[in-house]
Amino acid sequence: MALDSKIPHGPISDKWTDYKDHINLVNPANKRNLDIIIVGTGLAGGSAAATLAEQGYNVKAFCFQDSPRRAHSIAAQGGINAAKNYKGDGDSVYRLFYDTVKGGDYRAREANVHRLAEVSANIIDQCVAQGVPLAREYGGLLDNRSFGGTLVSRTFYAQGQTGQQLLLGAYSAMNRQIGRGKVKMYNRHEMLDIVIVNGKARGIIARNLVTGEIERHSAHAVVVGSGGYGNVFFLSTNAMGSNATAAWKIHKKGAFFANPCYTQIHPTCIPVSGDHQSKLTLMSESLRNDGRIWVPAKQEDAKAIREGKKKATDLSEAERDYFLERRYPAFGNLVPRDVASRAAKERCDAGFGVNKTGEAVYLDFAAAIKRYGTEDAYVKGLDDKDAALVTKLGAAIVKSKYGNLFQMYYKIVDEDPYTTPMMIYPAVHYTMGGTWVDYNLMTTIPGCFSIGESNFSDHGANRLGASALMQGLADGYFVLPYTIGDYLAPDIKMGEISTDLPEFVAAEKEVKDQIDRFINNKGTHSVDYFHKKLGKIMWDKVGMARNAKGLTEAIEEIAALREEFYKDVKVPGSANEFNQELEKATRVADFLELGELFAKDALHRNESCGGHFREEYQTEEGEALRDDENFAYVAAWEYKGKPSDAVLHKEPLVYENIKLVQRSYK
Repeated sequence: MALDSKIPHGPISDKWTDYKDHINLVNPANKRNLDIIIVGTGLAGGSAAATLAEQGYNVKAFCFQDSPRRAHSIAAQGGINAAKNYKGDGDSVYRLFYDTVKGGDYRAREANVHRLAEVSANIIDQCVAQGVPLAREYGGLLDNRSFGGTLVSRTFYAQGQTGQQLLLGAYSAMNRQIGRGKVKMYNRHEMLDIVIVNGKARGIIARNLVTGEIERHSAHAVVVGSGGYGNVFFLSTNAMGSNATAAWKIHKKGAFFANPCYTQIHPTCIPVSGDHQSKLTLMSESLRNDGRIWVPAKQEDAKAIREGKKKATDLSEAERDYFLERRYPAFGNLVPRDVASRAAKERCDAGFGVNKTGEAVYLDFAAAIKRYGTEDAYVKGLDDKDAALVTKLGAAIVKSKYGNLFQMYYKIVDEDPYTTPMMIYPAVHYTMGGTWVDYNLMTTIPGCFSIGESNFSDHGANRLGASALMQGLADGYFVLPYTIGDYLAPDIKMGEISTDLPEFVAAEKEVKDQIDRFINNKGTHSVDYFHKKLGKIMWDKVGMARNAKGLTEAIEEIAALREEFYKDVKVPGSANEFNQELEKATRVADFLELGELFAKDALHRNESCGGHFREEYQTEEGEALRDDENFAYVAAWEYKGKPSDAVLHKEPLVYENIKLVQRSYK
């Protein structure tokens, strides 16, 4: 099967406008005759549900949480990008487009990214109209701050809870449609399969997680907005319930899975504290806007800190190594996430780590507190030489910008980040890979669309900070509502689709058979036992740094672990009740397949780019070494029964508007 990305012809700045001008539309009266299923109600799914229902479609929305408000989008902290140039520092649509493609290490699809940059300003206007309380500066205009990978301030934010506020905006818009009867909400439901009739997606099989009932739901199109697959590593910044099941089920029914090895390691997370943990906690990248990252300049000082003989505050400026500022003077602490993560790992591997495990670096706000305090004292006509006063004023300003993040850190670590530096270390965060989609956001299954983090399209091999929220809302509010109409236009006279069709019966039987297999299995180990084993293989051999030997071993080990899982997993309880172990079993079964494809994808890509770092392919300075001649393509995998048999399809990446150069942040 040849991949057709359906990218419009013409200049990149005109593609989206011209495309919208010529696609098929569905008139309002006919939209009332069309049903759309949306799986996932985070920023992408929630905004899509609200917008499509407002247009007149009948929407069925599904989430496994007890409320859409609990979608993982709520955990996003730092901000959302938009090219509004409020700071007057030279931002533009092209600059946002360029930064996003460069930040993704030139492995993103140009046309999709330019469209994203174009609609970014509309997103902010939409959210303000909804009442989202984005931060404002003294003159009343919306405020901006800097994020990694850029030289301008374009990130809009709501203190350290931007995702929560944006999600509440989308949720309120969706709630209005629920009240109108245009969105039918299915909370505590999980999609376990997609139903394909005559080659088109026509519904899903879902499990009611409260009663255990298996349900059939039909529609004229299915939209998957279920997020990423970071929990394949077990420990990640994702919510524990975040999973890949919806995306993986459509993959097994014909949707190609693209670039699974492109997974982001976030540099500012609270370090692992022991084997007891079930997840990791993110400290927003926005903290790098004011915090300085460092380790002791001497190994003996690092060792003394690890042994409790010294504290961070005992070291003078001369005894500290601000390694990001030293290595990347142009961007300093605001280099992209993949660069910052690898730099922190390199320092810790060299023996400069500062916590008991040796896997942590410092994120220090002392300089920012002093800078803000001095300026505030001067403005207020106070003594800017009074150290105590300056510290008090500066801490208040830092609190106004990052207060909830500092409070969260204090509650978890029991150290005051206002007076002693935070400790951070990289952790699995966001997945740039996902289901392959064309320009319309449709997968290789006709009628099955994928939006937000569940698709691959906009971030290349590394996501710039504050771009996830931008993509989710762009897809849901401003892209899918156009493109899905073009697909649905021929279906306006089709009428309601029956769930009694043989395809629904067969899909339901397949789901029930897997559930029965788990319930009746006489194993001895819990689901978490296998999930943790998978996570260790993934982190050790498919994590921040990869090599051919480790990846080959990982593929073999994951296949063996999957076989052991099906033989020896124990799922207590029954199928016809609330059973979280059963929920986890079906999700981990998918992770055990996805993990193998992940490693296979990383093994075939003999280059380093963004979040995919192969130890064999690096510059003399330890940076990612791309191979644009042989690997400037999207790797889209077709399911053929098991991950080892997956077939690779390539979508060449054509760069007509950006010159391919070795990425540098010096």
